[in-house]
Amino acid sequence: MSELKNTPIEDFDWDAFEKGDAAGEKSREELTKTYDETLNAVKDKEITEGTVISINKREVVVNIGYKSDGVIASSEFRYNPDLKVGDKVEVFIENQEDKKGQLVLSHRKACASRSWERVNKALENNEIITGYVKCRTKGGMIVDVFGIEAFLPGSQIDVRPIRDYDMYVDKTMEFKVVKINQEYRNVVVSHKALIEAELEAQKKELIAKLEKGQVLEGTVKNITPYGVFIDLGGVDGLVHITDLSWGRVSDPKEVVALDQKLNVVILDFDNEKKRIALGLKQLMPHPWDALDPDLKVGDHVKGKVVVMADYGAFVEVAPGVEGLIHVSEMSWSQHLRSAQDFLKVGDEVEAVVLTLDREERKMSLGLKQLKKDPWEDVENKYAIGSRHTAKVRNFTNFGVFVEIEEGVDGLIHISDLSWTKKIKHPSEFTKVGNDIEVVVLEIDKDNRRLSLGHKQLEENPWEVFETIFTVGSVHEGVITEVMDKGAVIALEYGVEGFATPKHLVKEDGSQAQLDEKLQFKVIEFNKDSKRIILSHSRIREDVEKQEARRARGEARAARSERRPAQEEKVIAPSIEKTTLGDLDALQALKQKLEGESK
Repeated sequence: MSELKNTPIEDFDWDAFEKGDAAGEKSREELTKTYDETLNAVKDKEITEGTVISINKREVVVNIGYKSDGVIASSEFRYNPDLKVGDKVEVFIENQEDKKGQLVLSHRKACASRSWERVNKALENNEIITGYVKCRTKGGMIVDVFGIEAFLPGSQIDVRPIRDYDMYVDKTMEFKVVKINQEYRNVVVSHKALIEAELEAQKKELIAKLEKGQVLEGTVKNITPYGVFIDLGGVDGLVHITDLSWGRVSDPKEVVALDQKLNVVILDFDNEKKRIALGLKQLMPHPWDALDPDLKVGDHVKGKVVVMADYGAFVEVAPGVEGLIHVSEMSWSQHLRSAQDFLKVGDEVEAVVLTLDREERKMSLGLKQLKKDPWEDVENKYAIGSRHTAKVRNFTNFGVFVEIEEGVDGLIHISDLSWTKKIKHPSEFTKVGNDIEVVVLEIDKDNRRLSLGHKQLEENPWEVFETIFTVGSVHEGVITEVMDKGAVIALEYGVEGFATPKHLVKEDGSQAQLDEKLQFKVIEFNKDSKRIILSHSRIREDVEKQEARRARGEARAARSERRPAQEEKVIAPSIEKTTLGDLDALQALKQKLEGESK
């Protein structure tokens, strides 16, 4: 607080003053100016020091050496119940003169301003300050620092995760200011930063002494889905979930609990990254060493499915001892299926030991071996020529794969589906999952596959068709499909024929179109390949040829009738001449020969 100026006014006319005459060598303005100069020079929004001159329940009056005293609400001094007259306090000048001419002061704002300066100074100088933890809030705590409410994040309370925040409420602790938002006047403090430096030194010292295989005692600090963090006394190590137990662990909480003390072995560590890999199961005997020594291939075992994969299921037959049931060993069926179709995690199963390697600690199991192999007596059960009902399992371009029973599969070739219908793809004939009647055609026991037929359930109609669709016969047909190479024609009895483009030319020279009904002549019939070649234009061509032949025949007949008459006229005189001239000579020769003979 500035001192009052008590310098006397020179040449003051006291006589005039006593008479009430202010006029003299000094004017009233000068006197006012002189009076103002005797007061402290103050400015709005500044902090200054004042003296408490009176206190009551509602307000505290403070003199700052100004022309008027300031009044401050008593509530601003709640933190100081021992305040008394004469005490020096800091105040913030809000307004030198309000509407009532009153000096407006605030002690709270002065404290806040001073606190803000102190907080910024603490951040700049990396100072350690003291604060009071007031209450919990979302994500952390509220701390009173110099009268300012600062935020203490939960992650900055301690180096280890905090599970009970309430234990810190109403405590006075040391902090470091780590962040300040000047715009919003937010302050973030940390208690963890104070102990990290000390822990870092301890961590370096501890890591320098670590050795692989060393056994240490630690405390469970945190449990995650992938493992457990162990506090080794200033440094943390991780026990991966696979190193907690020799058996399968789905949740680390099944093995350990928070704050539990236990011994762990050091598996590996990284000095640079300060990472330590720990193991818990390595301190326990391996369960394979305790496996029944009499267990052998072919024995039956019981266990529980612990892991499922598309290729198989892992079954725990003893704690820490697992065997794999490959999907191919779950059923005699040859169909490609997922292991999830047969088993699920938690199932109790009985299986047969297929392989057992104690050194490698591996075991394979089988489920299908509990049932008889259906191919052992397939020749008797599914003899050639026998009829059965099968389930359609899959399609290929060349046929249909079916299953007569689990493990017994067969193939119906596309050519054995129908006697008459031309099938481009088996899906035109049936659907996956449908039942279909079949006849066993061949048995391939080595490859575990049957050759089956469906059309063989009926007699071969092509034996009859051979007598109906003879070469040269004419039948009515409908064009059902047109392609570059020709057209497919539907005939009676469900039979189809084929005609090339040159055989689809109509009488007017146009080409036959889809869905047209026309007459067709059979120009080729092949029973073995079930092929009928047809022609529409051949009908007209044959008629034209027949008419041409008839015309030529008639012409020849006409020429034949005219020729004999002309020949009689020419030949008759010569015959007559020869007969008259030679008869006597011939008769004489005959008589001569007869005489010589006698």
